[in-house]
Amino acid sequence: MTFSQEVLARLTSLRLHQQHGRRAPHKPLLVLLALGQLTHTGTSELPWSHAQERLSDLIAEFGPPSRTSRAQSAAYPFTRLRTDGVWTLDRDVPMDLTGPLATHDVAGRFDSATESALRRSPELLRRVARTLVERNFPATVAPDVLTAVGLDPVDVLQASGVASLPGRRRDAGWRRAVLQAWDRQCAFCGYDGQLGNASVGVEAAHVRWFAFDGPDEPDNGLALCVLHHKLFDFGVLGLDADLHIQVSAAFTARTPVGRATYELHGRELRPRPGTLVPAATHVTWHRREVFKGKPLSV
Repeated sequence: MTFSQEVLARLTSLRLHQQHGRRAPHKPLLVLLALGQLTHTGTSELPWSHAQERLSDLIAEFGPPSRTSRAQSAAYPFTRLRTDGVWTLDRDVPMDLTGPLATHDVAGRFDSATESALRRSPELLRRVARTLVERNFPATVAPDVLTAVGLDPVDVLQASGVASLPGRRRDAGWRRAVLQAWDRQCAFCGYDGQLGNASVGVEAAHVRWFAFDGPDEPDNGLALCVLHHKLFDFGVLGLDADLHIQVSAAFTARTPVGRATYELHGRELRPRPGTLVPAATHVTWHRREVFKGKPLSV
């Protein structure tokens, strides 16, 4: 194994708490933020005064729902990434505590050998970034994550040599089967645009994300228009136990077009006879790990 391969493996095989499908993107988001910092400034160094705000914003936007304070959520990866052997702090402080980080404005950065390898090889940096986003986020969300950390999504998502998920292979026929089962129309709004014989703007969406053990099975899929697929993966939209659409109370819109999203709240899925609806276990996972906050009050 070359040193570049070792760096790729170390930065993309972080110790995460993902038991029972729980999402923990905190460390990957910190690594991505440091990669963006390195790209723009030539150094991965992130003082806590800078990292706290940016990292807590990233965790709130792209992480699962949490009752932990924003500063505390950022302190976990900022101090614990040291245990993966890729991150150093300029002062030895206890794990998880925000007080010492703020008092001394502790700075974190990649260890010198890792940072040198990434600085010498922009392609290695892109491979690390692409592997991290593809292992932790669906394709609808990955470009937004990369943009938020200061990386070019077009550049990163074209990187070669990306490590796939161990033991997982996508079913090439799953997308077509899901679209056919839902009559090639959005299960939420009914949009069914076609260009010739091809559906345009309608996609097959995983309820439980593929990266988190979501199977390519009919009962883990919905046909959704591009807009509602993205809102579903961001946690704006969800499903309750009775398969009624839920809209997050955290979502706001001002224009009539945006406010039309509110009208989806409480709408029942109406699949054609014989179509498998999302399984309860996948709906529960999405509600726990993706849906943001509480649903709108009826």
